[in-house]
Amino acid sequence: MVTPANPVWGIDLGGTKVEGVILKDANSVEVIERLRVPTESEKGYKHIVSQIGLCVELLKDRTGLNPAKLGIGTPGVLDPILHTMKNCNTTVLNGQPLQADLEELFGLEINMANDANCFAYAEAKLGAVKEHFENPEVVFGVIMGTGVGGGVVVNGKLLTGRQGIGGEWGHTYLDDSAGPCYCGNTGCVENLISGTALEKYYNSRSDEKRKLKEIVARHQQGIDTVATETIKRLIYFFGKGLANVIDIIDPTVIVLGGGVGNIDLLYTEGVEMVKKFVFNNRLDTVFLRPKLGDSAGVFGAALL
Repeated sequence: MVTPANPVWGIDLGGTKVEGVILKDANSVEVIERLRVPTESEKGYKHIVSQIGLCVELLKDRTGLNPAKLGIGTPGVLDPILHTMKNCNTTVLNGQPLQADLEELFGLEINMANDANCFAYAEAKLGAVKEHFENPEVVFGVIMGTGVGGGVVVNGKLLTGRQGIGGEWGHTYLDDSAGPCYCGNTGCVENLISGTALEKYYNSRSDEKRKLKEIVARHQQGIDTVATETIKRLIYFFGKGLANVIDIIDPTVIVLGGGVGNIDLLYTEGVEMVKKFVFNNRLDTVFLRPKLGDSAGVFGAALL
């Protein structure tokens, strides 16, 4: 195997798996090696750190390469002031000095960002955005799945902010009907248009439990008034929520990721609803489907 000149290494730390990748370089989607090991978060924080170590050692063993530095995508945020993790749904990570512990373990520089930022960065640098724009000023990457998150890329660089929460539109206020959120506030975007929230809303209106794909299908077939109500609710709050984002950062392009982002109606009726609420006489923001699929997180980590 020809040794690549500038390979980049990334680790995507998830709740169930630690995924590692080595890309040929920072401008390529060519994979030299990619593998996964279980996170096993139930065994505690130190075990998670050791699983990350195992992932890196396996990559080294399989390729004969050694990283110059590492990018790590995380399920939460490294507090830039306290240098400890926060907002992690893998809760054993919260309050832990993950970056410092990994730098000590590997003896390398570690760059970290949350999973939504990694998604946005990868799609901006290697994915959907790269195919349509040479140098877009502002890219907003959206993850709409079990939860709702986002990442902002400005002039090719991640905008993380003073508190490390740049792009976290899922916990901006949208409407009281969302009810209380686990974050302690009421009315969060996440409690309105995440897949979890939509399924919960459907159940509350119909006393039936259905997966989001089925709810969408029943709406499209015109056989379920509650399904239609649920999807119209999604379209309405999708429009309001993203109009707020556009009014603040005015992105060139928005990439929609996550399971909810696969719903075709968001690119038609959803965009029309954004147009209705945005503070402009038209909507020039381009909405794109992601290109990298489940590779976006780990590719974005490598690009860090």
